[in-house]
Amino acid sequence: MEQRSITESIIHSKIEKNLTPTVLKIENESHMHGGSATDSHFKLTVVCQSFRELSRVKRHQCIYALLSEELSSGIHALALHLYSPAEWEKQQGNIPVSPDCQGGSTIGKE
Repeated sequence: MEQRSITESIIHSKIEKNLTPTVLKIENESHMHGGSATDSHFKLTVVCQSFRELSRVKRHQCIYALLSEELSSGIHALALHLYSPAEWEKQQGNIPVSPDCQGGSTIGKE
């Protein structure tokens, strides 16, 4: 079993405690960052009954509120894939692939 980073453990704990999801997947995508950042880029997939009644914007706001401390002190990127159980079933467990991070890139800088 792969060891979780401290940040991943905190994310997991806060989501589990506050949302009791049926699916919770945290992927550390820091290795996709163009610079030397570690433990700063995550993809979060959450399937939760309480998301049934929330718009996509409200779902994102819920996660941002839960992780506000982490977002203000080190998380640079957080890809959110938030589903109700019915939406997850339609999704058939497929999670979108994250693009490479453009942070620190020289694109557009001449």
